[in-house]
Amino acid sequence: MHRILIIGATGNIGGKVLSQLTATGAQVRALARNPDATRSAPQVEVVRGDLTVPETLDGCLYGIDTVFLVWTAPSAAVAPALERIAKHARRIVFLSAPLKTAHPFFQQPNLFRDLGDHIERLIETSGLRWAFLRPGMFAGNALRWWAPQIRAGDVVRWPHLAAPTAPIDERDIAAVAVRVLCEDGHSGAEYVLTGPQSLSQFKQVSAIGQPAFVTSTVAEITGTPARTFLDWATDHAAEFRA
Repeated sequence: MHRILIIGATGNIGGKVLSQLTATGAQVRALARNPDATRSAPQVEVVRGDLTVPETLDGCLYGIDTVFLVWTAPSAAVAPALERIAKHARRIVFLSAPLKTAHPFFQQPNLFRDLGDHIERLIETSGLRWAFLRPGMFAGNALRWWAPQIRAGDVVRWPHLAAPTAPIDERDIAAVAVRVLCEDGHSGAEYVLTGPQSLSQFKQVSAIGQPAFVTSTVAEITGTPARTFLDWATDHAAEFRA
């Protein structure tokens, strides 16, 4: 059984990974700058550590063989922190982004992209066995973008409503992370994670504000889930081409 340290356990994804890991019975430790203010399951050991103070990581990493890393510190702290991690652990799973995916949505330049690329290159040369998780758009972004406007009234003002994304539920990201952390055979893997549907931002807002009436009758009678509109569109794609 792997002994796992979660770095970033108090965040959105790290917290869900921690919660799902505890349900597996895995040996889990969570790093926090303020353990006294961190709530977790009784079986989780919460330890004090700070990515910007690399000497604090040694005690956190003692006896650990696998690290789940969500980077939350300045870029200057990356190299010293990874050096400490590599002295203790054998494996690292890094929550990154689809940096190498050719789709134009993922090729927009930004500071977070540069930082992620820097971290990946250091991990690849660290001597650690590694795997990178590359989730695309988080479904939870809708809470920051649209929830305040929806709570305030019945109008959402937002640019580029026609732009399509495939938002992924953060619980699904965590589920993949747990499998990669607990299983062997993922070394060198780079998993691009998306939700199952390409949806314009307009459709996403509509799904929140005016959900359609949906039944499960097809599945109940036939034993097979009803086909999605995407299934239908895929099957009829040729009929839309000139």
